[in-house]
Amino acid sequence: MKLFIMTLLFTACQATPMDLSGKMFVFPVESATARVQLLPTGSNFASVTVCLRYITDLTRNYGLFSMASRSSHNDFLIFKTSAAGRFDVYTRGQTATFDGISSEQNTWYSICSTWDGNSRLVQLWSNGSPSTKKAGFQGTLDREPFIVLGQEQDSVGGNFDAGQSFVGMITDVHMCNYVLSPCEIQAFTNDLNFTPGNVINWRALEFISTGTVVLDNNQLTGCYRGQS
Repeated sequence: MKLFIMTLLFTACQATPMDLSGKMFVFPVESATARVQLLPTGSNFASVTVCLRYITDLTRNYGLFSMASRSSHNDFLIFKTSAAGRFDVYTRGQTATFDGISSEQNTWYSICSTWDGNSRLVQLWSNGSPSTKKAGFQGTLDREPFIVLGQEQDSVGGNFDAGQSFVGMITDVHMCNYVLSPCEIQAFTNDLNFTPGNVINWRALEFISTGTVVLDNNQLTGCYRGQS
C-alpha cells in the first residue's frame, strides 16, 4: 500500500526545484513507462559531464542516462550493454565503447562520463577508475535537450522499450556543461566537497515522474559512497 501511494504521488509533475540530498529514485519494475524526466538549466552544450550513482541486478542492456534532441535521440546516452563490463557512451549518435568496466550485480557504482566537443574525447569513470579515452562527436549539442532516467529514448521523449528499461536505484545525478577534472571526479566518487552540476543539480532538481517510480531514502547517506 505504501508503494502504491508513493507511486501515485510521484506521477504528478514536480515543477519546483527539490533538494533530493539523502534521497534516491527507485525503479522497482521492468516497464516501458516508468521514468523520470529531468528539466535542465540551459542548452547548446560544447562539453558535458554526467555523474550519478546506481545499483541494479540487471544483466541485460539498460540505459542509465538518456538525453535526446531533435538532432539525435542519442544526443548523450550512457548505456550498459549485456556484455560483461561493456558500456557505450553516445554523443549525437556516435558510439564510444568501453570494455573492462566493473559492473557487478547488486553493487553501488559511482559513474561519471565526460565529453569534450572540441577534441571529441569521451571518457568513462567507474568508482574513481578512468577508462581509456575514445572518439565521439565533434561540435556542439545545439538543440533543446530532453533528459530521462529509467528509460532509453528511441525518439524524443518516447519509443521506450521495456527490455532496455532500468530496474534498480539511482541517486546523486549531476550534469555540467564542462569536463570535470580528475580531482573533481574523485571528489564526487568519495562525496567530498563536490560542486553540484550547473545543468542538472541533485540538490535543486526539477523533474517529472511518470509510472512506477518511488522516491525513497538513500541507503548510502552517511556512508562512503564509492563502495557497496
